Amino acid sequence: MCGIVGAIAKRDVVPVLIEGLKRLEYRGYDSAGIAVLNGGLQRVRRVGRVVEMENEAKAQQLTGFIGIGHTRWATHGGVTEDNAHPHFSQNEIAVVHNGIIENHEEQRARLKALGYVFESQTDTEVIAHLIHYYFKQSNDLFAATRQAVSELEGAYAIGVVTPQMPGIVCCARVGCPLLIGVGEGENFFASDVSAIISATRKVIYLDEGDVALVTSESITIVDRDGHAVTRPVRISEISADAVDLGPYQHYMQKEIHEQPRALTDTLEGVLAEGVTPALFGPDAEEVLRDADSVLILAAGTSFYAGQVARLWVESIAKIPCNVELGHEYRYRDSIPNPKQLIVTISQSGETLDTMEALKRAKELGHTKTLSICNVRESAIPRASKLTFFTRAGAEIGVASTKAFTTQLAALFILTLVLAKTRGRLTPQQEHDHLEALRHLPGSVQHALNLEPQIQAWAERFAHKEHALFLGRGLHYPIALEGALKLKEISYIHAEAYPAGELKHGPLALVDSDMPVVVIAPNDVLLEKVKSNMQEVHARGGELYVFADLDSHFGEAEGVHVIRTPRHMGVLSPVVHAVPVQLLAYHAALKKGTDVDKPRNLAKSVTVE
Repeated sequence: MCGIVGAIAKRDVVPVLIEGLKRLEYRGYDSAGIAVLNGGLQRVRRVGRVVEMENEAKAQQLTGFIGIGHTRWATHGGVTEDNAHPHFSQNEIAVVHNGIIENHEEQRARLKALGYVFESQTDTEVIAHLIHYYFKQSNDLFAATRQAVSELEGAYAIGVVTPQMPGIVCCARVGCPLLIGVGEGENFFASDVSAIISATRKVIYLDEGDVALVTSESITIVDRDGHAVTRPVRISEISADAVDLGPYQHYMQKEIHEQPRALTDTLEGVLAEGVTPALFGPDAEEVLRDADSVLILAAGTSFYAGQVARLWVESIAKIPCNVELGHEYRYRDSIPNPKQLIVTISQSGETLDTMEALKRAKELGHTKTLSICNVRESAIPRASKLTFFTRAGAEIGVASTKAFTTQLAALFILTLVLAKTRGRLTPQQEHDHLEALRHLPGSVQHALNLEPQIQAWAERFAHKEHALFLGRGLHYPIALEGALKLKEISYIHAEAYPAGELKHGPLALVDSDMPVVVIAPNDVLLEKVKSNMQEVHARGGELYVFADLDSHFGEAEGVHVIRTPRHMGVLSPVVHAVPVQLLAYHAALKKGTDVDKPRNLAKSVTVE
């Protein structure tokens, strides 16, 4: 449930809705739909791209002065037209929804007992019927929406319309972003300002728990307690959004939530052009073709990205790959190999440890150099033969978030290029990997929707002095990254280990006062990870498990589970990076530390 847009105007809003949905495509989705008021509710939904839905809307000559639209990424229920948004109740209520309703099964049973018939498998249809139930009692859409959302558990941003009150739109949010666009004789709402930027630059960001009643001339907002509130009108400057916190409390939180967009922008080239060496520069094919191994040089979070990439490169491209900390490589005796590709990773392009390691490699005779960086015209890319710029945008928070996940995306692209230049990537494999990349931003968006659950976990972490993170295979570096994030900004001591190493020492630390975070996706190592979890549980340890929707184990006493929507295969580390970022952020928030500027640390590390 990845993008929503709505409009109420004195003109046909269908073109506005469709353009807004196109601007939200970066979030990833598998179906799209719009509904308008025009003598009743009229709806068009289609599985596939927005353009397919647009063509059908044109064929039906769909028009209306009030409407809502949605791009969906399937969670509850498969990719079908019946499961696509908007959802109706009795042809009297239409709803679009981002997020996940955790108590949907309980509400579904209640509503069925009241006589409601469900046409989809989604959690969203519960919202439509619940609002309808209260609307029948009050004939007041605003009151019905407020009552309904007070009974929802989970994360949501919703838009609601009814032909019984054709002059209003209602919207609400908890856990998922939602803003209102202010126009002249028309108003809008959307999950992202980009969806409405062509219509207005004036936006109101709704706070957590806000419910709004929007007409073409007015906006009324109440907070979660039902008190009327005024939220400031801001002028959106998309080109300057890096310095505008918008609805967020900190830059780190903002940058965590920008990851779907950053990944979409970073992946744009490979999704448009396919797997080609040209993505890394005009000389890339010549440089990469005869590289017989890879050495990745980095520091901090970028080093963990490199550790994930090592496993990708050796598994998919089938060539040796090593990863070293730049400051260690620089001062040790190494055996140069002119055919080795040297890959440096740096968010700023100015990281001194990495820059000096690159210089050392070149002194040793290495000429095959490639930089993965987020800042154009910085030192490390200028010193490299090949470059790949991640398009994460300015990252202001000291603790790297969107830079990390876009580095992973860039390294996966490099892996595919290395495999293809060696004839180790079949056309079908290339197609499958590109499809997985196309869906990656949407999966990351769903990981973001877990924020309310993760926030509840963080309440418990904030009072701890130590934490242990476990992972295996591709997810061991994510455990390392989770531990780093927690200690960086909350100052809670945290360590990470491969889960299989637990019995070789770290298990001695486990007790009821040390939370143990486990990265446990549904991959080939899951059963091994479960065994490691039992080692912790048997000794009184408290487990906090990040799993996948299709992982077959549940919560128990001392075992807490949060599930990402579905397993993403070899790209799973990108998705699982998001929950550990959110855990660190909310633990730090609870402790009251300086999230964006943690003590003793700097964003661009230009000292040894």
